[in-house]
Amino acid sequence: QVQLVESGGGLVQAGGSLNVSCAASGSTAGIDVIGWYRQAPGKERELVASISFGGVTSYAASVKGRFAISRDNAKNTVWLQMNSLKLEDTAVYYCKVEPRLPLIRREYWGQGTQVTVSP
Repeated sequence: QVQLVESGGGLVQAGGSLNVSCAASGSTAGIDVIGWYRQAPGKERELVASISFGGVTSYAASVKGRFAISRDNAKNTVWLQMNSLKLEDTAVYYCKVEPRLPLIRREYWGQGTQVTVSP
């Protein structure tokens, strides 16, 4: 089992910055890709950014150039630095560990952290 705990969300004004983190614990051996997702009220959950164990990153078009994902494999922690925040970035942000056989047999989600961007 893998446990994920997100933190760092909060209220920020448009144009501001926020850094959220995701700490993994438990059976973390074999974790490869970790992604940040978000879900706004009334909308589907969407992928924001992802990072592999080797540091390969991918971003949604809506956040490219504003957000940066990073990780420390020794600490089993992933961060999402969010800059130039917009009202439409308001959402609950979740981190997710992707399945990777043979050690990670299913996906794991954190409980989410609320990010609210105000005018």
